[in-house]
Amino acid sequence: MSKKLTKREVDYSKWYNELVVRADLAENSAVRGCMIIKPYGFAIWEKMKEELDKKFKATGHQNAYFPLFVPKSLFEVEEKNAEGFAKECAVVTHYRLKNNPDEAGKLMVDPTAKLEEELVVRPTSEAIIWNTYKNWIQSYRDLPILINQWANVVRWEMRTRLFLRTAEFLWQEGHTAHATKQEALDETLLINNLYADFVEKFMAIPVIKGVKTASERFAGAEDTHCIEALMQDGKALQAGTSHFLGQNFAKAFDVKYATAEGGLEHVWATSWGVSTRLMGALIMTHSDDNGLVLPPNLAPIQVVIVPIYKGSEQLEEISVVANKIKADLEAVGISVKFDNRDNIKPGFKFNDYELKGVPLRIAIGPKDLEKQQVELARRDTLEKSFVPQTALIEMIPALLEEIQASLYNKAFSFRDEHITAVNSYDEFKTVLKEKGGFISAHWDGTEASEEAIKKETKATIRCIPYDTKQEEGSCVYSGAPSTQRVLFAKAY
Repeated sequence: MSKKLTKREVDYSKWYNELVVRADLAENSAVRGCMIIKPYGFAIWEKMKEELDKKFKATGHQNAYFPLFVPKSLFEVEEKNAEGFAKECAVVTHYRLKNNPDEAGKLMVDPTAKLEEELVVRPTSEAIIWNTYKNWIQSYRDLPILINQWANVVRWEMRTRLFLRTAEFLWQEGHTAHATKQEALDETLLINNLYADFVEKFMAIPVIKGVKTASERFAGAEDTHCIEALMQDGKALQAGTSHFLGQNFAKAFDVKYATAEGGLEHVWATSWGVSTRLMGALIMTHSDDNGLVLPPNLAPIQVVIVPIYKGSEQLEEISVVANKIKADLEAVGISVKFDNRDNIKPGFKFNDYELKGVPLRIAIGPKDLEKQQVELARRDTLEKSFVPQTALIEMIPALLEEIQASLYNKAFSFRDEHITAVNSYDEFKTVLKEKGGFISAHWDGTEASEEAIKKETKATIRCIPYDTKQEEGSCVYSGAPSTQRVLFAKAY
């Protein structure tokens, strides 16, 4: 077995990078800043995707697909959106390569094959979608439009890290059109709450729901709602966003509908999305120095059975029992792997499945057969116990639910222990340096104070929480009057 992972307290960033690669989740590709998501990592993403897709469809949304390329003229129509993404855009200018006469076997861009109009590789799809909605919407009878697409996007990041920030990533992006402002506002909140429910109940990650400040909003939005999570190193991670776009895109693309009264109005819009960044949140919320710790809901393998034997005769005897356990558990919807490979020692298998975060491990040896028992090991606590074979079918489903709940409770306790209220800038900086986490502090509502704090400490306002109470105070930076606290943190 290869050497152990770097410990989190020694180098958290190195621990994360090593874990992503060694747990077979992803690796860097030949394209700068782009990743290869390996089968084990993609299986986890597929579980996320399947659950979210159910939630979207249950709330009336439909899936569609729009082009990867956006004509530059369309991309420029909504100015704030274009300006916000301009520095991250990859642009296609030519459509053909040809042989280089000066270097045999080498290809070069054919200068005669220049596109009439340059194409932006989508960093987000509002432009191409709203240009399409213009053709789909004529009357109030055509509304609402509730569309989601599962896609890839490209944002040419200069500093990349697997899952957390890559030049290309996978995501879903919802784009909805409504007859009234209130419908669009309701949709924005519906989705943000849906995201929070998914991340907390399915991924076992506690989040704080809130609204972004003006400087942190999505480009082209009137309001951005978000869910913020806290990682084990005390940094925040934006886990999802839902944007109220107002009528900005409808006005930019001249998307109007005929009202029931015979008038003509611009439609109201939202957009929203989560991405493979959630994989990073999953890893950094639950995992430890031994490797991944996966909530059972997300584990591609929920139970692994490892035989301990000498010779083919013992393996055959163990296999009869192991396959019966496997079939019984699969019959109640649990994913099980019986690893009967004979070219790898049990100790290696134990370490490998621990590294990959399989929630439960069953070991069966000759003595266990005699006693009609198995050794059952939990990945989250590393506890081991001997359990009668006949008890497994009732015990394991309940134990998986217990592990799911335990992981959430552990993360929730950590998060709440790392929300610190401060009343002065000195206290703010001390907590940020020595403890980290979310800092609850008064802010005067000005971009100047927000930017100054960010420049001096690298901490940003993660959100104005929904449950923030009105409270008289003074901004920790400027000393100006403030009526509420906001949450600051350093973030990914």
